[in-house]
Amino acid sequence: MNIDRFLKLADKMVEKIPAEFLRGLNGGIVVVEEARPDPEIDGVYILGEYVEDPYGLGCFIVIYHGSFAALFKGEPGHVWEQELRTTIFHEIQHHLEALAGVDDLGKEDARILQEFKRWAGKGR
Repeated sequence: MNIDRFLKLADKMVEKIPAEFLRGLNGGIVVVEEARPDPEIDGVYILGEYVEDPYGLGCFIVIYHGSFAALFKGEPGHVWEQELRTTIFHEIQHHLEALAGVDDLGKEDARILQEFKRWAGKGR
């Protein structure tokens, strides 16, 4: 899926999200063209991330089109759509937890990443 179609799809999804879930997300949701490979595990890509910048940029979500392209190249559009929706909702959950002063999803992400590292270390 090319970047233009991906952007339109992301915009449509974000439009459907209730405004109260986006409160405080002053940098919005940004789609960038590059991929973001995980620096520690070959073949693992970061699809999106929630960013809290204490130096003035505020809170925003970054979605990495290139990571989607690396992982889902050749997959039908509905696969991209499902993964994009899941990623956006996941990052919004990080935002809502940050507003509430908790980081349960961050802890779960760290646990899953450790499992990937163990799994990758066994040559799988």
